[in-house]
Amino acid sequence: MTEIGNRLKEARLAKGLSLDDLQGMTKIQKRYLLGIEEGNYSSMPGNFYVRAFIKQYAEAVGLEADVLFEEFKGEIPNAANDDLTGQLSRVQSRKNFSETSSKVLDILPKLLIGVFIVGAFVFVWYFLAQRDAGDTAKEPAPNDNNQVTYEVSEDLAKEEPVKTEKDTQQDTKAESKKVNEKKTKDKEKDSAKEDTTKTKQELTVKQTQGDESSFELTNAEKFELKLVSTGETWVNVKNGKGYSFFQGMLQKGGTESQTFDLSQETDVVIVVGNTTATEIYVNNQKLEYAINPSDVVRQDIAIHYVKSEAKPEQ
Repeated sequence: MTEIGNRLKEARLAKGLSLDDLQGMTKIQKRYLLGIEEGNYSSMPGNFYVRAFIKQYAEAVGLEADVLFEEFKGEIPNAANDDLTGQLSRVQSRKNFSETSSKVLDILPKLLIGVFIVGAFVFVWYFLAQRDAGDTAKEPAPNDNNQVTYEVSEDLAKEEPVKTEKDTQQDTKAESKKVNEKKTKDKEKDSAKEDTTKTKQELTVKQTQGDESSFELTNAEKFELKLVSTGETWVNVKNGKGYSFFQGMLQKGGTESQTFDLSQETDVVIVVGNTTATEIYVNNQKLEYAINPSDVVRQDIAIHYVKSEAKPEQ
């Protein structure tokens, strides 16, 4: 057992709390809490979460997390190592991509020249073939029987029959019908556009304090929440009564996203362990963090849903 683990355990016992009680308060799994007390950080998802979980544990038992981090900084892993590894991996990936792109750009001009030459050859061949076919069609057929051939004027052959008054009336009615149908469709489009404008949802920031921010969702017929991981993050989604819909890890290449239908809820809290690697969407609209993730990595985001009143039937 480490010194910081012993200090946290003593504070927990002094408050008369069990690990199950602490799990309910912090929403951190019991095995992670036990690992913190025993100094066994290998079960944690990463060094960043070791510090985040210790901070939540300390706050729950009434200790100052910053003081503990400074006093026992030799026992707590440094989260910067994880960030450095990720950055080196991304730099290597960009380098490999640049080399591949350079090879493609070297080949592309040669490929375009080849396509141009083949296209020119096909065009010349097609032109010559059409000319030969035209010359053959113009040659007169041999007239063995000295028969006289009469040519019919193209103007006479194409002459349209004279329209009667009845035909004219039918054409007028058909044209009028087309105009009315077009007007009806234009009105429907304008009406649909007006309805869309009126019901456009609004997601506004109401308050920010420390690592907490609150939003208000209005003009929305539903409340669909989607969390997407662009790296590795721990999230917890719960309603105003404390019921947790999901708690766990989201990781690119694994479980990358979670979607929830929260239309029946009024208040929802999203606990994000790593905002730099987490995107939040509300009804497919991306939520912009009110607090810069670079300044505060772990954040609590509260959303108050003001349900839209049902529209009366027209």
